[in-house]
Amino acid sequence: QVQLVESGGGLVQAGGSLRLSCAASGNIFSINYMGWYRQAPGKQRELVATITGGGSTHYADSVKGRFTISRDNAKNTVSLQMNSLKPEDTAVYYCAADLYDYSGRSILAPWGQGTQVTVSS
Repeated sequence: QVQLVESGGGLVQAGGSLRLSCAASGNIFSINYMGWYRQAPGKQRELVATITGGGSTHYADSVKGRFTISRDNAKNTVSLQMNSLKPEDTAVYYCAADLYDYSGRSILAPWGQGTQVTVSS
C-alpha cells in the first residue's frame, strides 16, 4: 500500500507565506509525477501544481509566480512554497503521486488527509 501524508498548513494573513510538505511511503518503486491539488468549501478539487521526476513543472494560472513546487526524489517528498497568499487560496491542500510499485503496477496513490490553508484578509 501507498500512503501520502501532508503537513505545513495553517492560518496566515494575506500577503504571507506557507510551505507545505508531503511524504509518500509504502510500496513505491518509483514516482512519475507528484502534485498538489486544493479544494475550497463548496468547490471541486482543482489542480495547483505538478512536477515530474525530471523536474518539469506545471502551475495553475491562478498561482503562477506565487507558488513553487519542488520534490526530493530520494526521499519521495514534494513541497509547495506559497508566497503572496490571497484569501482565495484558502482551501484544503492535497498532494498526489503517480507511481510504480515493486510489482511494476502503475498506481495513483490514494488521497491523504490534506492540510488546511486559511488566508485571512
